[in-house]
Amino acid sequence: MSKRNSLLPQRSDYAGIRKTWRSDLIAGVTVGIVALPLALGFGISSGAGAEAGLITAIIAGVIAAVFGGSNVQVSGPTGAMVVVLAPIVASHGPSAIVLVSLMGGLIVLIAGILRLGRAVSLIPWPVIEGFTVGIGVIIFLQQIPALTGPNGNESGETSALLAAVASLANADVNYLLWAIGAVIIAAICMVGLPKIHPAIPGSLVAVIVVTVLALVIDNPLATIGALPSTLPAPSIPPMNLELLSDLLLPAVAVAALAAIESLLSARVAASMADTGPYDPDRELVGQGLASIGSGLFGGMPATGAIARTAVNVRSGGRTRLAAIFHAVVLLIIVLLFSQPVSFIPLAALSGVLMVTAIRMINISVGKSILRSTRSDALGYIVTVIITISVDLIVAVIIGLILAGIFAIRNYASAVRVYREDLPGEPEEDDDRIALINIDGPLFFASADRVMDEVVNTQGVSVVILRLSQLDTVDATGAQTLSEVVRRLEARGITVLIKGLREHHEKLFYQVGVITALRHKKHLFSDLDSALEHARSHIKREDASSQSS
Repeated sequence: MSKRNSLLPQRSDYAGIRKTWRSDLIAGVTVGIVALPLALGFGISSGAGAEAGLITAIIAGVIAAVFGGSNVQVSGPTGAMVVVLAPIVASHGPSAIVLVSLMGGLIVLIAGILRLGRAVSLIPWPVIEGFTVGIGVIIFLQQIPALTGPNGNESGETSALLAAVASLANADVNYLLWAIGAVIIAAICMVGLPKIHPAIPGSLVAVIVVTVLALVIDNPLATIGALPSTLPAPSIPPMNLELLSDLLLPAVAVAALAAIESLLSARVAASMADTGPYDPDRELVGQGLASIGSGLFGGMPATGAIARTAVNVRSGGRTRLAAIFHAVVLLIIVLLFSQPVSFIPLAALSGVLMVTAIRMINISVGKSILRSTRSDALGYIVTVIITISVDLIVAVIIGLILAGIFAIRNYASAVRVYREDLPGEPEEDDDRIALINIDGPLFFASADRVMDEVVNTQGVSVVILRLSQLDTVDATGAQTLSEVVRRLEARGITVLIKGLREHHEKLFYQVGVITALRHKKHLFSDLDSALEHARSHIKREDASSQSS
């Protein structure tokens, strides 16, 4: 199979479907029920509307299932994406979401074609957990304006924290009390019902209970409102060069998040059960096409949804058919039950999302990271703070930079430079020979320390640089070593190199380490020969000084 073809759907994607279709059907129905309130809630929280959330779950759910790289991934609108989309809606309006979805999807698609899927492995665990916590906090804060009154989310603030504070300051107390009551009922259902039986869809029951109570009890709570009973026809949104330019950076942020979250979800799913391997490059292709398809139908950017994917696997989903069934369930709801859905109070969905947000914050994992290393704990804390206060993608970038700096520092500290005792029986004037071992990585971050420790060697006539334990060497490290040789030779100290490893030879010649030696014969493969030459050199030096 060619590399290009490996990015396309294969017949093997549905191997064993005759044995698994029943469990896939059950899993798909289960996930569809779980996904309904989340799709509605995330659509509303993003500012794109409940309809956009449902469209995304249906269209993107099918496309990602068919073209993606995981057999069990369930895709659709997610809380993490809402965090990125809400400021875009505040700045450019809801119509910008469709264009961002198309642009972001195209970027993810290109990343998959270029086979950049493995890049997610470069993101450290503390950074991933840090922005997950930050996302959870922001999703929770985003629900507060919807609880304070029908106009509670019109403060104009793009920051979730500032918008929450502003909405509370201007809250309709009567409305707020009713909304809090709805949230409490939703939370009790979501937390309590699964304890009675794990198969009970707590979020769906929560929405139904609150909706029924709102219908029989007079209350001021706002509802979702009318929803279309069919899917809209695909269309390309109006665009111009200025708008495309304004939305380019938001689209890059959307694409980065879609890629990261989808690949993480697929990787987690692959470890949960024997559902076959996942292809990260094909997953990016599938998610890119899913966001493009969603945008054409008026939806939002899509990502792999970790929670819904986990429900799929635990419910028995084993092939792509389960994710397809999940989308079919949602489509049936749109076609047949759009009228009852319109009566759902927004406060009920806010309650569902608040509980979902709280569940994203894993206290035990946070404690583990904070108790690990100081650098990992700092990276985790900084990522959380920047995610909440600035931006998700900025948080990931800064988290990566911090992790990189700490990793480089730790790697640089692994190099050891020390003077060894000469082997065998000591001879006269052996104290004038320094055997210096450089052990570990010699690269830009450790080069200065190596130079300082070797160049400051005093009271010797010969320095033997023992390089057999030298690990990684970059151009800076090699150049530093050549400078060390030149400085020692300039002081009249003869430098011998012992144990140059074969894979370092080309770099050492190109950078000038070998040419810096006084003589090409000052390169040795074994220590005995180097030591013999050093002793003979001292004798010749003494004889020369006596004769003069």
